[in-house]
Amino acid sequence: MVIEKNSGIRTIIITVLLAVFTVFCILPFFWMLLTSLKQRVDVTDPSVWIFVPTMQNYIDVFQKRNLLLNIMNSIIVVGGTTAISLFVGTLAAYGFARFKFKRKEDIAFWILSLRMLPPMAVVISFFILGRMLRMLDKHIYLIIIYLSFNVPFTIWMMRGFIEDIPLEIEESAWLEGCSRLEGFAKVVFPLVAPGLIATAIFCIIQSWNEFTLAFFLTSFNAKTVPTIVTSFLSVTGVLWGEMAAVGIIAITPIIIFAFLIQKHLIRGMTFGALKG
Repeated sequence: MVIEKNSGIRTIIITVLLAVFTVFCILPFFWMLLTSLKQRVDVTDPSVWIFVPTMQNYIDVFQKRNLLLNIMNSIIVVGGTTAISLFVGTLAAYGFARFKFKRKEDIAFWILSLRMLPPMAVVISFFILGRMLRMLDKHIYLIIIYLSFNVPFTIWMMRGFIEDIPLEIEESAWLEGCSRLEGFAKVVFPLVAPGLIATAIFCIIQSWNEFTLAFFLTSFNAKTVPTIVTSFLSVTGVLWGEMAAVGIIAITPIIIFAFLIQKHLIRGMTFGALKG
């Protein structure tokens, strides 16, 4: 009876802590949603909780700020970066997982270390290089720059997923007449698909939310969604309502995307956990 009582108390405490943590995480988004629906006179007054909602802030960001162009730019950059990162990174990860060569771990660590560089440490170099090549404010240049941190991340993620697949399964395909490339496509690729989806999700989120590089390397034609928030800062004040509206629009696709593929994400992150 004592054990059951202690177990019940522990369950209640954990439930309460999880509820508090959930509210703590959701509150900023809820506050941003309320701000985006307020009129300009009510935005600066935090005591206003009951008001007549307005969609004027959302209308203004599309009509006055041309937000639709920024959304299209983000889709192009994120889609291109994710596709190339998965293709190049998965093939490189397969090489690190299956082949033996000198200083393999040193090279693997060097590739991973590229992901550790903060954007502010390299943005000036990327800006000068883009200016010399006349590629500033172009989608292709931003995609190439994003590959510098997405490809190492993909290699790091996919290498672990591929190493979890026994080599004997792949060797059985070779005995059936498949080449190494055919064995990879027909055997390895289907088995690592959950991990591939999980990696793609992280690549999409990282690219969609990236601000520093996109802000300094674009001006109009390739300007992405996160960079538009700077246009709401002026000498007369901050347009909090429009800024909050952009924030809600920016996070909505990611939230919807996460809900749609959450099963694949969980499956990918637990892939290989029960091996052996």
